[in-house]
Formats: sequence, C-alpha cells, structure tokens
Amino acid sequence: MTRLSIFKWLGTSLVLSGILLTNLNIYPLNIIIHGSGSLLWTWAGFISKDRALMTNFGLQLPLFGAGFAKVMGWI
Repeated sequence: MTRLSIFKWLGTSLVLSGILLTNLNIYPLNIIIHGSGSLLWTWAGFISKDRALMTNFGLQLPLFGAGFAKVMGWI
C-alpha cells in the first residue's frame, strides 16, 4: 500500500468517525477527528496535485479551526 493510499484511507476513517461523533453530539472531539481527516485528505490532494480535493478539504480546515476556537473560548 502506498503512502498516498494510507493517507486516503486514514483520512476517510477519520472523516466518517467525525461525522458519527457529530451525530452522537460528542463535542468537540468531532471537530478534532473530522478536522484531522480533512487535513489528511488535503495533504493527499497536494501530493496527487488534485485541486478538487485540495479545494474541498482545504476549505474545511478554517471552518474546523473556527469551531475549535469557539469551543476553547478564543472567539
């Protein structure tokens, strides 16, 4: 299995786990887990030079950052 495949499968597992945690209202762990998956998918898009992946998941990162900052009381 290539490093890219590992990033994709781990990212997929984290994104789906984050969605499950959101549905179970387990907060802020859902932000951390889903955000980590989005970070891996953004990196996979960068490695493979796939702009659609980088756009989709890269734009999720500041949203998760804002959610995390709100939970921490920074904003």
